[in-house]
Amino acid sequence: MSNMIKLFNLLDSSGAGTGDAQAQAGGGGLSMLFSIGFLVLMFGVMYFLMIRPQKKKEKAVKAMLDALKVGDRVCTIGGIYGTVTGVKDDQVIIAVGAQKTVMNMARWAIKSVEDAPLENDKSPEI
Repeated sequence: MSNMIKLFNLLDSSGAGTGDAQAQAGGGGLSMLFSIGFLVLMFGVMYFLMIRPQKKKEKAVKAMLDALKVGDRVCTIGGIYGTVTGVKDDQVIIAVGAQKTVMNMARWAIKSVEDAPLENDKSPEI
């Protein structure tokens, strides 16, 4: 007898056997809608916090590399400072140091365009 009471209590708490089955199914759909909405909100936040700034940075770097011209002071990803002496399709020719050593670099290897000239780029005094 007590097993039957437990079974009825279990059925009653789950909503089966009563008229509340349709109401709980609607509530389950609403819960699922909130879950999907939360996932969409999380993807939106991820986009605005991670993906969009990265794309903006890539666009700025591409604009900087496209705007390279002869005479620009640049810094490479290896930390070499030099002056652009020539620009080809995907190569940049830079002069480095007081002896103006010529180096061919890939365009993507330019990290930044510098505003101020370096002090140690003067010709050596003898």
